[in-house]
Amino acid sequence: MDGTIRCSANYVPLTPISFLERSAVVHADRPALVDGSRRFTWRETRGRCLRLASALAQLGIIRGDVVSVLARNIPAMYELHFGAPMAGAVLCTMNTRHDSATLSVLLKHSGARVFFVDHPFLEVAMGSFKLMSEANPAPPPLLVVISEFPSAGDSPGSLEYEDLLRRANPNFEIRWPAEECDPISLNYTSGTTSSPKGVVYSHRGAYLKAIAAVLLSNVPAAPVYLWTVPMFHCNGWCMAWGVAAQAGASICLRQVSAGAIFAAIAEHGVTNMGGAPTVLNTIANSPEAEQRRRNRAPATGKVVRVVTGGAPPPAEVLFKMEELGFEVTHSYGLTETYGGATVCAWKAEWDALPALERARVKVRQGLQHVALEAVDVKDPTTMESVPADGRTMGEVMFRGNTVMSGYYKDGGATRQAFAGGWLRSGDLAVRHSDGYIELKDRSKDIIISGGENISTIEVEAALYGHAAVLEAAVVGRPDEHWGETPCAFVKLREGARVGADELIAFCRSRLPRYMAPRTVVFVEELPKTSTGKTQKFVLRDKARAMGTSRSKL
Repeated sequence: MDGTIRCSANYVPLTPISFLERSAVVHADRPALVDGSRRFTWRETRGRCLRLASALAQLGIIRGDVVSVLARNIPAMYELHFGAPMAGAVLCTMNTRHDSATLSVLLKHSGARVFFVDHPFLEVAMGSFKLMSEANPAPPPLLVVISEFPSAGDSPGSLEYEDLLRRANPNFEIRWPAEECDPISLNYTSGTTSSPKGVVYSHRGAYLKAIAAVLLSNVPAAPVYLWTVPMFHCNGWCMAWGVAAQAGASICLRQVSAGAIFAAIAEHGVTNMGGAPTVLNTIANSPEAEQRRRNRAPATGKVVRVVTGGAPPPAEVLFKMEELGFEVTHSYGLTETYGGATVCAWKAEWDALPALERARVKVRQGLQHVALEAVDVKDPTTMESVPADGRTMGEVMFRGNTVMSGYYKDGGATRQAFAGGWLRSGDLAVRHSDGYIELKDRSKDIIISGGENISTIEVEAALYGHAAVLEAAVVGRPDEHWGETPCAFVKLREGARVGADELIAFCRSRLPRYMAPRTVVFVEELPKTSTGKTQKFVLRDKARAMGTSRSKL
């Protein structure tokens, strides 16, 4: 329009770094991080992040370099969400359940130049370095140990996190993004060892999703946020940045258990938290003695707001959560959508519904959050929207500013995911008359266990590696704690003899523990179509008919 211009006065690239900068000034003395007896204000947190950025620059990190981390929900993990991008780097958070083999593949694929490792995972990290050196003479990334006690000297020749911060420049000049679509983080969709998919997030997308996460989670000003969501998972569903936007206090939780959750609520007056349905199940089925600890909370009588995602929680779990004073909001999304992309926004008229009907409505995936342009259920071939009849299934698709930039080093997969101008999820759903969507199946047969995606193809490949296995197919079996776990249907070679426990142990020696089957069923034949494809829907029915399993934690 005539008379308008775009300049530094009216345009600055969006980045969540600005959340930290604001909170460090406006709310300088408010608590930002609480980790047992360690506490940091927002002024102190900003100073530590600035020193971290300086330390990375001193190590030779330049714009666009990948910096990786393997850590629990501890202060260093949170600080890296700001310190790495403040140095112009791209943060790559690794799943703490990965084994050395998976880590070696992902470190190589990401090209990480520095690897921050929380001390409990040092052995796994060193194992990944050994595998990398055996496969490639190129040096592994520079190791920085996050020590419990900095003077312990966990690994000879390695650097130590707190020591790096002490020696860094406190007046480092932030490397702001040149463009708001510059990458801020790299998140791997699974622990695949064949074709890893690294999802690239931008500064703009992270900024917008952080604000959306605050809104869909009903996060107030100065919240007390309990870190039950792993920060390695979609950057904590982008709440690592969202909490900073609201100048909240992050309560670090190193081990997720009902006792630890209730204790944190009692001690800190937690207002918000999140977690996969497994976390809700842990809370709902915890001993009454642990539940009573909440009664000593400073915020007794106040609701703790919880956002859950993944497989819908059972109605019984929702009922119990409400009884215990938790308000549950259901969200749904992918790594490719920065975590939660939809929210089942509650409507006042649903309050009058019977309890069971309320639960059925609450577990729907709902509609897009305010920072996403659209979510639709479409015929994947014609790209036409399916009728809003609650019966016709189609593929869930997304469009908007909080959709990934693409898959790192995989343009072909990126183009395939964006075919037709929408992000294709591979998930099947229906749309109800009110527009809300509800998932019905997963076209790619992905198993969601404890909030983590498990590729059945990878598990089947591990099973096929056993000499006694002729054919194998893996589906999800309902599980009381994890939501679902891998269930393997196996046909043995003629004359072969092997037990279920041996096959499970065999898989655990080749896969991260959470990916290995928890159940093995031996069959004479696998059900197949006329073209020889395994009918997994038949096997899923059989797995469900077996009932809900009770996995050991």
